[in-house]
Amino acid sequence: MEQQIPMQQDPTSALLSEFGTRLNEIEEKQRLIKDRLLLIGENLISTKEELDEETLEFKTQIKQIDFDLKSLKKLVERITNEISTLARKSELEILDRQLKMFKPLKPVRIEDVKRIVREEMKKKSN
Repeated sequence: MEQQIPMQQDPTSALLSEFGTRLNEIEEKQRLIKDRLLLIGENLISTKEELDEETLEFKTQIKQIDFDLKSLKKLVERITNEISTLARKSELEILDRQLKMFKPLKPVRIEDVKRIVREEMKKKSN
């Protein structure tokens, strides 16, 4: 019977050794998975921080664009209101033609007036 016991222990120890080896492999896989999970978590955190920064930057840009848009709207309203008080080009052309038709008297100097009066008096006296 003693011979049978060592034979039975050999398969048992071999089986235990195989279980130990498989347990070590499983533990190693578990450590690798844990490391990968930690790395994924770190990447997720850094990605979230980057996205938060980009979101904040986008919000700032949107606020600036909104401010610029409101300023442009006010400017357009002012221009629109002032356009009604301005003369059109066609109206200015009409005024220019009328001015040319009625040419106002050219300003004269006093000496010119005296000279013209003298000449007229000479003509009448002759």
